[in-house]
Amino acid sequence: MKNIAIVEDEDAAAEALAAHIGQYSKRNGQEFRISRFRDAVSFLEGYKAMYAVVFMDIQMPHRDGMSAAVDLRAIDKTVSIIFITNLMQYAQKGYEVDAVAYLIKPVSYYDFALKFRKALDVYVMNTEQAVTVNTAGGLCRISTEKLMYVETVRHRLYYHLVDGVVEITGALYKVEEELRGFGFLRCNQCYLVNPKFIVSIKGQEVQVGNETLAISRPRRSAFLAELADWYAGKEGHRE
Repeated sequence: MKNIAIVEDEDAAAEALAAHIGQYSKRNGQEFRISRFRDAVSFLEGYKAMYAVVFMDIQMPHRDGMSAAVDLRAIDKTVSIIFITNLMQYAQKGYEVDAVAYLIKPVSYYDFALKFRKALDVYVMNTEQAVTVNTAGGLCRISTEKLMYVETVRHRLYYHLVDGVVEITGALYKVEEELRGFGFLRCNQCYLVNPKFIVSIKGQEVQVGNETLAISRPRRSAFLAELADWYAGKEGHRE
């Protein structure tokens, strides 16, 4: 059973979403536990990473859904966010917080079902490729599909994601043990990189996304060999 959150101040809109979820459940043989919140403040207070999908209304009293989603994404990198809005112009901003989709009120079941299915699929993919880290603000789930590289600076670890940076205290060698199973490679004593985001390698440097990181001379041969094995594994998987 997956947990679903509806953050919506309008009773009629919240009830319509709950009805759509119920209809989807019957048609697809899946069970969901629905929690409804009337505002973003109560939703985020004491938040725990337990939801598969969050339906977030953009226009709400006390705090708008867009700014709330920024804080939500900071502590939960795997939850799927679907924005609910009256106006298309607000919906476009949703992609800034990696929203899966948006729904325009009044929400039709057909549109809902398509986007809800996509959100569930994205959540499953993210959780299968997720690690949990202990930040100053509490536990944070991180999808390795969005993690470009991990950096260590003076006993601090920085998880560089496509949509932000998560900072914690820790040792890189312990992280390496956990992330090696996801294909991450060490290019020097300071970095673990996700080969998925490697753009190019030139001499003693590797470009990961838009960042250029150093490859240490002692690690270069092993790093290139491990990267070649990773590429070979990807090609073999496609076949």
